[in-house]
Amino acid sequence: MTTTYDVAIVGGGHNALVAAAYLARAGKAVVVLERLAHVGGAAISARPFDGIDANLSRFSYLVSLMPQQIIDELGLTLELRSRDTASYTPYDGGGLLVETVEGEATAESFRALTGSDDEHRAWQLFYAEVAGLAEVIAPTLLSPLPHIGNLRDQSSMSIWTDLVDEPLGAAIERRFAHDLVRGIVGTDALIGTFASLHDETLIQNRCFIYHLIGNGTGEWRVPVGGMGAVTGELERVARESGATICTESEVTTIVARDDGVVVVGDGFAVEADLVLSGVAPYVLARMLGEPLPSKPSGSQFKVNLLVSRLPRLKSGVDPAIAFAGTFHLGEAMSELESAYRRAASGLLPDRAVGELYCHTLTDRSILGPDLAATDAQTLTWFGLHTPYETLPDDTAAELAYAQLLAAIDEHLAEPIEPLILGVERKTPAQIEDMLGMPGGHIFHGDLQWPWLEEGERAHDAAHRWGVDTSHPRVLMCGSGARRGGAVSGIGGHNAAHAILETDRDFGRP
Repeated sequence: MTTTYDVAIVGGGHNALVAAAYLARAGKAVVVLERLAHVGGAAISARPFDGIDANLSRFSYLVSLMPQQIIDELGLTLELRSRDTASYTPYDGGGLLVETVEGEATAESFRALTGSDDEHRAWQLFYAEVAGLAEVIAPTLLSPLPHIGNLRDQSSMSIWTDLVDEPLGAAIERRFAHDLVRGIVGTDALIGTFASLHDETLIQNRCFIYHLIGNGTGEWRVPVGGMGAVTGELERVARESGATICTESEVTTIVARDDGVVVVGDGFAVEADLVLSGVAPYVLARMLGEPLPSKPSGSQFKVNLLVSRLPRLKSGVDPAIAFAGTFHLGEAMSELESAYRRAASGLLPDRAVGELYCHTLTDRSILGPDLAATDAQTLTWFGLHTPYETLPDDTAAELAYAQLLAAIDEHLAEPIEPLILGVERKTPAQIEDMLGMPGGHIFHGDLQWPWLEEGERAHDAAHRWGVDTSHPRVLMCGSGARRGGAVSGIGGHNAAHAILETDRDFGRP
């Protein structure tokens, strides 16, 4: 049976739900087609440990880029909590603590590491300049793409050079003297991105900018109730706005014509004026029958842990402070670069590099009542420089997990393994299988600059909003959009507004 809609959205991730809500509220007949039994994509909560009442943010877990404007316009009921600790990085004999609102504890921590205040002053100056650039870029994310020249003219030339013109690694080495501080700065350029900090393509710079511009502050906040609470609210407003959501509806083929689009799956067909794609560009090309681009390769090894309590640290710092923010392991700049070189040659790094995050220190609502009444905590590991090719099988995954435990134990006053109540490991290949993300790439491919380049002129509304594809009736609304990546809703918002702008241009209701 064939049904007809104004807009068919392929894939039911959070961006698809944002687009569906905006379009349905504007009077469009919208259907969302999701292959899984639930919507949300990577932005979901689940119980990964058999028999244990813990509802974890399984794949994505923090919110930074989602603009307050989207939350307000859609009427989302969300609570996003700040954390007192921004990051903690253990080292032999101590640990570098960075508070979210920096005070004397942060200054003293830098002083203990480096022997002076110079590195902390360099840190403060750098991030003040980054904040200035964020204040320029963030307000443009829900508008047609700005021109690079307009943003450059409003920005400090020193930070523009550091983040846009030259490899980030050069700026880090120029501004900071200590290897550990350099690595802590650089890690935001590598979350979900496999690159050297000196990569001439600047993909690491793009990743860094996206991680630091959210709402003009770059703060990563904890969604109360887990990431599933975010998706649940988006599903609610999409349905209440009138969108039709069909789960277990896998799309196999998209036939794009000049006068409309037909979306075909097993046992169904949908005709629509337009299609929004929430799937990766690689998957979309396959559905359209086009030549396939290079397949992305994800670079993260993800582990969810449930522990009976937080482990004690050799440094003596309170674990509730150390684990409250981002807990860095093996992330000195020299260690990051060494791990990259080894992984680039096809080998698993010699040791784990990445970061841990504890949701339950900020929000215990994800634990069942009995578990919440204990000292139990969740820990989520995001391993860097572990691309798809380095984790081909269970043996490699087992080695990567053993490396993680060894890296944690290096800084503990007790081994962590006896405290572990539950473990879930996911390689990029397993993420690909579960979520349909090619290569397990969490951004659906390399991130793009959030602006029009020199000499680039937008030829239609889809291009102006950064959501265009090879066919004028097929638009990108997911992480593969020009300003996609992370849990932000920006791709969905911009795709919906490109459609509504086109309607206005042609005087359509």
